[in-house]
Amino acid sequence: MSTLLRLPDDLREAFKEPMGRVYTDPANLLRDAKTSGDGPVVTVGDVVTYHLHKTDHEPAVAFIDGKTEREAVNDEVGATLAESDAERVNVENPPATLSEALLRALRESLDDGGPTVVFVDGEEDLATLPAIVAAPLGASVVYGQPGQGMVHVPVTEESRAEARDLLARMEGDVDAALAILEG
Repeated sequence: MSTLLRLPDDLREAFKEPMGRVYTDPANLLRDAKTSGDGPVVTVGDVVTYHLHKTDHEPAVAFIDGKTEREAVNDEVGATLAESDAERVNVENPPATLSEALLRALRESLDDGGPTVVFVDGEEDLATLPAIVAAPLGASVVYGQPGQGMVHVPVTEESRAEARDLLARMEGDVDAALAILEG
């Protein structure tokens, strides 16, 4: 496994503010996602993915790691996610990094049309940025904001530019990462 990008300590603050509107009701989030575009939904996080499953919505791509806020998910969340009929891909991705395996799994899952669950051995938190860059315009990326709810990021030229800018500020081979994502 090769790590392409690493989050430097001085960039961590940039991830504190939500990149989109925060929701506590998954039905409202999905309703608004449909009005912002008809593209696929990509989820980052076990609890976010669980909430969408509970509203009978299977994300096109879901990134999970069996944890929420660094603790194991509860049995109900784990069981619900295990019931998914989605294709399952396993990747390694150490904390505070983006591995080549994670980026390739994202690109291939979007190309295949899903649904795919990418189970991450390590940490999936940073998958939000590459998902915004790789997903088609009109798609939605949904991730968890600790203590607040689910963040919906419509994939637009503006959100894509913001995500690309944050990726470019990470340490490592940004050009290789973008080549995979924009494949």
